[in-house]
Amino acid sequence: MKHVLIILSLALMVLSTGCGLDSKGDTDIKLVTPEEMQTLIELEDVQLIDVRTPEEHEEGYIPESQNIDYNSPTFEEDISKLDKTKPVILYCKSGRRSAKCSKKLKEAGFVKIYDLDGGFSKWKHDGLDIDIKS
Repeated sequence: MKHVLIILSLALMVLSTGCGLDSKGDTDIKLVTPEEMQTLIELEDVQLIDVRTPEEHEEGYIPESQNIDYNSPTFEEDISKLDKTKPVILYCKSGRRSAKCSKKLKEAGFVKIYDLDGGFSKWKHDGLDIDIKS
């Protein structure tokens, strides 16, 4: 029952915000909890991006995520390869880098941007699935 309520709440939130555009055409950056993020991953065709370093990514990451290091000299080029029309979910260790990255994606014209509140640390703390490179 709890999962049904979360899914319905999230669906209502997504429907009520339309395409994530306000009347000025600006993109909204939505901060989401780990539970909301998990529901988004299950319900929408999203691009899940880990903006931590490759070393951090190898120590553990959210399944299906793509690693694009925010501090990499090729960061701008790497994000240009993403689909601006598909929702993007960003995460880092605690939320600082992903917040900065969210702003860059907004400036680049991405339509729907979600940022994981508390980052990978919160995701892991909540006991949600992670993968480790072996």
